[in-house]
Amino acid sequence: MSPRASEPDLAGAARRLSAEVGPFRRTLLTTARRSGDLPDIPDAQIEVLRRLDADGWSSPTGLGRALGLARSTVSNLVAAMERDRLVERRLARGDGRSTEVGLTALARRRLAVYDAAAERVLVEAMAAASATDRRVLLEVGEVLERLRQRLEERGD
Repeated sequence: MSPRASEPDLAGAARRLSAEVGPFRRTLLTTARRSGDLPDIPDAQIEVLRRLDADGWSSPTGLGRALGLARSTVSNLVAAMERDRLVERRLARGDGRSTEVGLTALARRRLAVYDAAAERVLVEAMAAASATDRRVLLEVGEVLERLRQRLEERGD
């Protein structure tokens, strides 16, 4: 363990961040869904939609690797999302034996509505925060992105 990891302020901050990230994400998702009048889409499906939106078409195996999900989990997610017309399958380019998954127009519209609703509810909540909190919030996205990248680089 590094000397910094034993510092009480870092250890406490790590515990608090770990405890708050999940509930924050779920609360934002629920609030944005209600605000955007969107159907209830499980968090795992949102992650798949986000990945496909960023990467385009992907094999289920590639999705699983990118999201750290088991093959059976990805298979179940994709099947449910296909039933809900959020994704579609096609034969993989250059390989007629495997398939790729991509977003439908419906999924793209829902992501756009969700993003607009999430931005709106976050701006409203942030506007009600103190000036000090607003200054911190202006930088927190970049800090969280760098922290996520460090965690991904560890690979364990």
